[in-house]
Amino acid sequence: MNIVVLDGYTLNPGDLSWDKLESLGDCTVYDRTSPEQTVQRAAGAEIILTNKTELNREVIASLPDLKYIGVLATGYNVVDTEAAAERGIPVTNVPTYGTASVAQMTFALLLELTQHVGHHSRTVKEGRWGRSDDFCYWDFPLVELSGLTMGLVGFGRIGRAVARAAQGFGMNAIAYDPMADQSNTDIQLTDLDGLLKRSDVVSLHCPLTEENKRLINAGKLAMMKPTAYLINTARGPLIDEQALSDALNNQQIAGAGLDVLSEEPPRSGSPLFNARNCFITPHISWATSAARSRLMRTAVDNVESFIAGKVKNKIN
Repeated sequence: MNIVVLDGYTLNPGDLSWDKLESLGDCTVYDRTSPEQTVQRAAGAEIILTNKTELNREVIASLPDLKYIGVLATGYNVVDTEAAAERGIPVTNVPTYGTASVAQMTFALLLELTQHVGHHSRTVKEGRWGRSDDFCYWDFPLVELSGLTMGLVGFGRIGRAVARAAQGFGMNAIAYDPMADQSNTDIQLTDLDGLLKRSDVVSLHCPLTEENKRLINAGKLAMMKPTAYLINTARGPLIDEQALSDALNNQQIAGAGLDVLSEEPPRSGSPLFNARNCFITPHISWATSAARSRLMRTAVDNVESFIAGKVKNKIN
């Protein structure tokens, strides 16, 4: 089998190994592939692995030897799964590798919003504590999570993990997910508008679809409490970024913690860069060593299973 990895660097910047994948065929791993390079590099490949390199209908049509596409992630919107299905090409993903790490990042963002650890650490090192007239100081309201309500938009594996963590902090958890089954959880399921109005923290954990682009827009933000926080570790386009920037700068909501943006990397900037009380990290919630190791094992197992005639984690 001729195997091509189009963009392997983010999964494996050097601390993991491609050895197992390389044992399955003639394997070429590229760190990054631009749109202009995709067809040339993928030509002749029977198996393609991609993380963020787009495989649209035109690209797929240009690759007559292609038999399998593996996405090195959970989200698979970079692949035209319908075009692949029409060719009988299975598309697989890695659905569970990052659950614990994304849940952890959700609370890293939330705790920064409620405690401002980074700011206070910097001011201590700048000498401010040493000059203080008092034994302590704080520059922002410090918010206790216990007793607050965490509203989860999306209640799959990650949403459920975040709910458990929230309960560990003494928070109440509610969720909105049209696909979730109330009989399988003790978390109250509600409608989106009700969740936005009730929650002290709104955390997004749903996949991106054509139907939910800009799900959190000016109208939805207006429903939130002025003391509420918005967290997004899912997909950037779920949020109307200009509307969120306006809501933050107008103190319509208290703050936001984002690990994703509509454009990644944000070459043209973002209105959120200058927004009040907005923390942004570069899409790293998935990137712990433990999570990437799980991703690598499952992605290679998906390929191995396909070669053996048993497709796992098929999404089309």
